[in-house]
Amino acid sequence: MKALSVFSGGLDSMLASELIRAQGIEVQALFFETPFFPSPQAIKSAETINLPIKVVDITERHLEVVKRPKHGYGENMNPCIDCHTLMLRTAGEMLQEENASFIISGEVLGQRPMSQNRKALSLIAHESGFEGLILRPLSARHLPLTTPEEKGWVNRDELTDFSGRSRKPQMELARRLNIKEYPSPAGGCLLTDEVFSRRLKDLLSSGPNIERREIELLRLGRHFRIGPKTKLIVGRNKKENQAISSLSKENDLILRTVSVPGPTALAIGKPSRHSEEMATIIVVSYSDADDNELTEVCLMTKGVDKVLRAKGKNKNELKRYLI
Repeated sequence: MKALSVFSGGLDSMLASELIRAQGIEVQALFFETPFFPSPQAIKSAETINLPIKVVDITERHLEVVKRPKHGYGENMNPCIDCHTLMLRTAGEMLQEENASFIISGEVLGQRPMSQNRKALSLIAHESGFEGLILRPLSARHLPLTTPEEKGWVNRDELTDFSGRSRKPQMELARRLNIKEYPSPAGGCLLTDEVFSRRLKDLLSSGPNIERREIELLRLGRHFRIGPKTKLIVGRNKKENQAISSLSKENDLILRTVSVPGPTALAIGKPSRHSEEMATIIVVSYSDADDNELTEVCLMTKGVDKVLRAKGKNKNELKRYLI
C-alpha cells in the first residue's frame, strides 16, 4: 500500500506523513513548486524525516489559477481554495503512475478560517475530482470517513482529531514522534505577502503574456511604474544587482551609474524618452551621488550604450511611481 503526500514542508505535512507511515504504509511526498512557493524548505523537511520527495513544477497551471481563481483571493493574492484544489487534483492524476492508492494532506480543520473550515475542505476535495481518496490524518476523526478508512487500508483510531489554530497538539505529537527539526508556521507562499501581491497585481494588469522571469523579479529590489508598459526594478544591494542583471534579456534596458557607486536597474517594456529620463533620475536618487550633483548614468540595450545625466530627487517625490 502506498500513499501520496501533498507535502508543503511544514510541520503539519511532516506529521501527516509520519502518522500514515506508522501504519506500515509507504508514503511518497510530492512538493508542487511554483515561483511563489520554492522547494528548498520542503526538501530539507523531507530529508529530516527520511521521506522520499519529488518536486513537481506546476507553474503553468497554477498561474492560470492565480489569474482567475474560481473562489477568489485571500487577504492578498493568495487563491488558497483553488490552489489546494489544483495540488490535490494533480496528486490524484499521479496516483496511477506512482502506483499509489490514496492521497494525504496535512490540512487541519479550522487552522485557517477561510480555506480550512469544514465547508472549504469538503469543497476542495470534491472539486479535485478525487474526493473519497483524500485523507487528512491530523483532523481525520472530525471529518467524514474516506475510502482508505472504509476499506481498512488505514486505521482511523490511530489518526488524530486536531482542530483550531493552536500549534500545541502538533508540537506535542512531533515530540512523541521524535521530530526535532521543523520550520516555523509562518508559511513560505509569496502570494500571502502584501508587497509581493501588490507587485504581482500590477504585473498581471500590464499585459496578458507574463514570463516566468518577470515573476522571479517581483522578489527583487524596488519596483517603479514609469510608463503604461514600462517598469523599473532597482537593486538594493550587490546580491540583488547581480540577480537583476542575470534575469535581464538583450532587449531590456540596463542602467548603471558611471562614476559613483549605485544600483543596477532594469527597465522592462518599451521605454519612451520620458521613461528613460525618469529611470535615470531614479537610479541617481538611489546612488551615492551628492544632492544636486549632476550624475552620469549608462543605459545599455542590445549591446548599445548611451549616457544620460541627471540630478537625484528626494525619495518622497518618487513614491508616486513606487509599486
